[in-house]
Amino acid sequence: MIRIGTRKSPLAIWQANYVKAKFKELGFSSTLIPIESSGDKDLVQPVYKMGIKGVFTKALDQALLSDSIDVAVHSLKDVPTILPKGVEISAYLKRGSAHDVMVYHKNFIDWKKNTAIGTGSLRRQAQWLRKYPNHISENLRGNLQRRLEKLNSSNWGGAIFAKAGLERINLLKNKFTVLDWMIPAPSQGIIGVASLEKNKTLNETVRALNCHETQLCAEIERDFLNKLECGCTAPVGAYAFVENDSIIFHGGLFSLEGSEAIYHKTSVSKNESVGLGKKGAVQVLNNGGYELANRIKSQMG
Repeated sequence: MIRIGTRKSPLAIWQANYVKAKFKELGFSSTLIPIESSGDKDLVQPVYKMGIKGVFTKALDQALLSDSIDVAVHSLKDVPTILPKGVEISAYLKRGSAHDVMVYHKNFIDWKKNTAIGTGSLRRQAQWLRKYPNHISENLRGNLQRRLEKLNSSNWGGAIFAKAGLERINLLKNKFTVLDWMIPAPSQGIIGVASLEKNKTLNETVRALNCHETQLCAEIERDFLNKLECGCTAPVGAYAFVENDSIIFHGGLFSLEGSEAIYHKTSVSKNESVGLGKKGAVQVLNNGGYELANRIKSQMG
């Protein structure tokens, strides 16, 4: 019996059940063990102010290391780029949509009259304010249901969500627009399965769930973020995708209010993709990224 650790939110439970079903297809039985994360307990503070790396993953890491669970299922975008010693991502499941969506309030008129949006993400806030500098961004925390409820009871024009999460639990019901101009979070739309490196036999089973193309893109995006050393809550976007035999990569580092942005876009053949994320981050750093990253860190305290 494989013990699957998961956060308690409806989306996390859906993702864990999805992995459970995949194990069943392979002939293995499993059970869910819900664990509450610090990011789920504190629904008031913005994530970047909580001062904990991996606010949504640390409790699951501890459960893995203490042998309370065998695998942990994550939204990979929540997982820090440096994992605890002994923990590995053993499977990157085939990616859902990587894009963000703007979900509109039912009374939305237009962006000249509706000038407030909800988001708990500095990356989304920075890119939205870059496009709409006269708008206001309000902090939005909680699971998807709570965030939609807060949107519906607000006077905002809308709120920004990851499309994949809303689709997975059938909540993409309001009017929405896909923000294909917004660079997603590294690994957005990807379910990652973590386990202990030492559990070799189990890891072979977990790797049967792996999508190589998704892993390739996720590692490029996570390398980009890691090299920038801004932490996973900073305004960094990274998106790699396969097109024919090429890897297309878009990355960006943004000031908190969106007035500054350093972009990196490139396309290489698949067999030249090694180190693509780190190379992109070096380009950003050499193009003013060091100064911008230091300013962001000082502003974030």
